[in-house]
Amino acid sequence: MASSPRVIALIMAAGRARRFGSDKRLARLPGGGTLLAATLAGTRHLFAERFLVIGGHDAPGHRLADAAGVGSLVAPRAELGLGHSIADATSELLRHDLEAEALAVVLGDMPGVAATTYAGLVGAAASGRIVRPGYHGRPGHPVLFGRDFWPALARLAGPKGARDVIAAHHSALCRIEVDDPGIRIDVDRPEDLARLG
Repeated sequence: MASSPRVIALIMAAGRARRFGSDKRLARLPGGGTLLAATLAGTRHLFAERFLVIGGHDAPGHRLADAAGVGSLVAPRAELGLGHSIADATSELLRHDLEAEALAVVLGDMPGVAATTYAGLVGAAASGRIVRPGYHGRPGHPVLFGRDFWPALARLAGPKGARDVIAAHHSALCRIEVDDPGIRIDVDRPEDLARLG
């Protein structure tokens, strides 16, 4: 039986969460635990390595990165938008030449993604492929980028995340339909927490 592709997870948690009004990473979910802890728990055992991407405003050794088995990467330009955070983190991966076929851009405020969704995405990963889940025909997160696209990710800028990379390489996009509404549910405001109960 072939082994799964080696995939690294970048768990994006560098933003200031201005719409939320406080540090949403530490917001308590209806079932207990924090928002970010739930996202980290959901990625456990599914990726070769996991890195929590934090902002330059987070103190070194910030408690967010204390979870066992999770490294941390600092995105010094996080204030400029998600694209810059992805670029900073991917540039760091390229500098360290980590062996992997793909990386997953996991949004730290989406704790409802099912383990089966992560597993299906990882199983479809390849160096020349972008893998994105869909629910009822609508795209969601996380998105996996094969190693061929890492240089493009490292050049990203602004608030749009990696949408431009996906658009520029549409022929490489592999859509996987999943029965998982969690790929479309993120937390921007305190009232959004209720949708996760």
